[in-house]
Order: sequence, then structure tokens, then C-alpha cells
Amino acid sequence: MSTREWTTAATALFLDAVDRLSDEQLAAPSALPGWSRAHVVAHVHGNALALGRLASWAATGTESRMYSSREARDAEIEQLAALPAAELRKLAHASAEELGRALDGLSPDQWQQPVVTATGRTVPATEIPWIRAREVAVHAVDLDAGVTFADLPDDLRTAVAVEVVTKRAAGPEGPALTAWLTGRSTEAPTLGPWL
Repeated sequence: MSTREWTTAATALFLDAVDRLSDEQLAAPSALPGWSRAHVVAHVHGNALALGRLASWAATGTESRMYSSREARDAEIEQLAALPAAELRKLAHASAEELGRALDGLSPDQWQQPVVTATGRTVPATEIPWIRAREVAVHAVDLDAGVTFADLPDDLRTAVAVEVVTKRAAGPEGPALTAWLTGRSTEAPTLGPWL
């Protein structure tokens, strides 16, 4: 699958899980400490809008950052998580569809335009589908609503695992992680928070 196909498949998996949750279940805790399932949905909705801004940047050449600040992003998540469940579901579907249209509308030249991610990395717009695919895939699991990593397409699951291991191996967890992955240690390393 291409990263664009991963985006479509993972988005469908995420939205299907959201749609299966009752209003009460949406308000219940997610697998992420301190976040309800509504927080996860609000975050994924905001991510679609933010990546849409990057797609617009690639299409127009006019800088449009994902978020004005980390604090603004966090405040938006809190505000959206408090919305009625039906409204939050509708927003998540609408922003996913809007992002899909924006990505599908990019020309070959626009896909090569540099944009800046929320972490400050400058990347070509071709990275946007991967960022989104990873986001919706992992957060579909974080909903704690029956989706597991086994439900992801094999190649997407592998790509997520490779990215995570690569980042962790380059950090302070690297030596312990390498020892464990190579069978030189029987104890899994203690990992820091999600990257």
C-alpha cells in the first residue's frame, strides 16, 4: 500500500471505532493517561485540520503552520472533547474528508513543496499522508474500543514499528532496547512517553 492508501485505511478503522462507541463510552477513559476517548477523537480531528493547513501551504506556497502553539493545540483538544458526542463524531468525519480532498488535490509539484511539521521538521508535503496514517492508526488503538495493532494492514504496522524503534534506538533507551530486541536481555526496557 502507498502512504495515501494507509491514510485511507487507518482513517476508516479509526472512524468506524468512533462510530461504534456510545455517547457514554466516548466519555469514558481511553488507553492514554488523562484522556477520555473524546479527547482522542478531538485530537485526531484537530490533527486533520492541522495537516490540512500543511496541504494548503503546499498548494499555495503561503506558510500555514499546523498549530500556533502547543498550548493552543492543547486548549483546542480540551474544548472539543467537551462537545456533545454527536457533534464531535460529525467533526471528526468532516475533517477527515476535507483532508482527503486537500491531499487528492495536490499536484506532483505541490507534493514536493517543503512544509514544517508540529515538531519543527521541514519535510516535503509527501510526508503528510504518512503523518496522518500513523496518527489515526495509533489513536485507533488508543481509543481502547477493540482495535488492536493486529487490525492494521501488515505493511503499515511494520512501518510504525520501524519508525518507533528507530527513534527510540537513537535515544537514551537505545542500548537497553537493542539488548532486549537482540535477545541479549530478558527484560524489556522501560520506555519513555509516546514520541
